[in-house]
Amino acid sequence: MTSIMTNGAAMAALQTLRSINYNMEEVQSRISSGYRVETAADNAAYWSIATTMRSDNAALSTVQDALGLGAAKVDTSYAGMSNAIDVISEIKAKLVAAREPGVDKTKINKEIAELKNQLVSSAESASFSGENWLYNSSTTPAATKSIVASFNRSTDGSVSVSTLDYDTAVSILIDTEDASLGQLTKGVEVAQPNGATAPTTANATYYLINAGSTTTAAGTEIVLYSTTTDDILDGMISAADAMLTALTDSAATLGAIQSRIDMQENFVANLMDVIDKGVGRLVDADMNEESTRLKALQTQQQLGIQALSIANTNSENILRLFQQ
Repeated sequence: MTSIMTNGAAMAALQTLRSINYNMEEVQSRISSGYRVETAADNAAYWSIATTMRSDNAALSTVQDALGLGAAKVDTSYAGMSNAIDVISEIKAKLVAAREPGVDKTKINKEIAELKNQLVSSAESASFSGENWLYNSSTTPAATKSIVASFNRSTDGSVSVSTLDYDTAVSILIDTEDASLGQLTKGVEVAQPNGATAPTTANATYYLINAGSTTTAAGTEIVLYSTTTDDILDGMISAADAMLTALTDSAATLGAIQSRIDMQENFVANLMDVIDKGVGRLVDADMNEESTRLKALQTQQQLGIQALSIANTNSENILRLFQQ
């Protein structure tokens, strides 16, 4: 039946054209945004996962910054510690040189005094972002410092932050409040020869730097006089060597922290890349596929418009039947 009131063919063609236009809008949106799942309406499950993982990646980016800051602090402390080891090695060499007969010990002491000043300057300068792990002038003793190392999400959805901890008490070289808390200001007890000819030894205590601490160190400062005996020199050399050993251990600990931070930085960077890649698999649009679909839909749209045009000509054909 042919009707001039209802054009079924045109209605079918129009419905098809609407569907094609809707699909074209969807494909064009994916091409312009680059996302297959851009909003929760596109795919609630994938959108939720992607949003959570993007948030976690932002937290990991902050962790990366924190690791960089921590690495800078450790590097600064290690540089100061390394310099201190070199200077104490030089002081030890000067003490050994003073052991030679006929040497002017007072002149060697002037050199040692300048080396001490260098130690104070190095320790005081080893500061980064307001923190100094080698020099303490606060009434509060040196404490454990924490470096944010990772952001963790467990299987039950709970989150936590992990840290790398370092006890700065083992690396403080100079403490102006309590001399006993500084590696170079505290007294070091050593076995010292007791008398030029006697084979016996006695304990003696020496410290390297007098920082004017509120709580002074026990023992005697390593200072040379023209009257300094060989036995005392031997004790001072032993004390300097013990300090050098302690500083070497502290530097080794700092080096281990450096290595751990480097490994963690690499891991966090790789983890962020993996998360980005995983999110992309869930929500990114396949541009090759979408461009192919767009080309097909454009062809379908042209055919739909032509079909609608043909359907609309049916009424005109009926009109011709009534023309004379």
